[in-house]
This record gives sequence, structure tokens and C-alpha cells, in this order.
Amino acid sequence: MTKQALIVIDIQNDYFEDGKYPLYQPKETTQKTLEAMARAKDKNIPIIHIQHLVSPELGEGLFFYEGSEGVKIHKDVMAAAPDAPVVTKRHADCFENTNLEDLLQSMGVEEILITGMMTHNCVNHTALSPAAEKYNPKVIEECCCTIDSIAHALAVDSMQVRGIEMLNIQKAFA
Repeated sequence: MTKQALIVIDIQNDYFEDGKYPLYQPKETTQKTLEAMARAKDKNIPIIHIQHLVSPELGEGLFFYEGSEGVKIHKDVMAAAPDAPVVTKRHADCFENTNLEDLLQSMGVEEILITGMMTHNCVNHTALSPAAEKYNPKVIEECCCTIDSIAHALAVDSMQVRGIEMLNIQKAFA
């Protein structure tokens, strides 16, 4: 059986109602992601949290500033997998200048299931990353969101055109 890992990208406080950059349906996406995380745990599939960091020196108008409340991974997501490793990143691609590759290799992972925020940016860049190719990346679409439904649909299409399979929770953990 193929060894999988569930990657949970950037479900951080700034993407919610009181944050610096609220997305379209982040609560619904988080609930679906929590369901996927529970299924992963039931099947002993490791979970990896991804957290985006931005240096305050980069100036105003951004979010995920180190040390802020907004940069924190959503409390429900952390509570669902408190012992899961947290990979920090500063780029859209979760593999770019991070230890994600080393972590996946140490776990013997052969396939990654991707969830998270924002579909058109970090999810897309990670799924299409040259570093992800060897992990046969798949995206659990209902566990992703972005700025609006149109941007989400366009991002999903761009990934599918490049061969990234879109799954629902049930199919991902069948």
C-alpha cells in the first residue's frame, strides 16, 4: 500500500473573519479539513501542518507577521493534530526553502494529499512544484478555499490541466 501524508497548508487566523485577509468560506473549509484529518488519523496517515511566516520588516499591507495572533495556525486544526510536525515557509511553494522534503523522506511518504488555503496560491504552487512530482500529489478540493469561488474554480482547473487529481474526502481515504 502507498504510504501517504496529509499536508494541511496555512489554515491560519489571518484568513478568518477577524483576520487581516479573510477568505471565502474559511470556516466551512476548516470543518472539512478537520474531517479529513480525523480520517487520516484513523488510517495512521501522518499529518503535516504548514505555516506561512512574513517578516514585519517587509512593511504594511501584508499578513502572517511573525509573532502576531494572525500567524497562528487555527486552534481547532492544531487541536486535531497537536503532535504533527509544523513546517514553516516564506514562499507559496511549501517545498521552497523548507524541510518538507526531508520530513517526507524520513517518513517514507510516497503520495501527498494536499488541503489548505489559498487554492490559487499556496495549494496550487505546492501541488505543481517540481519537488512534489515524485509524491504523486492529489488535492482534496473540498478542503481548500481562496478569495472567492471563481478564483477557486480557476485554480482547480489549472491544476487539473497539469494532471493533478482532485479528490473528495471519501475518495482520498478509501
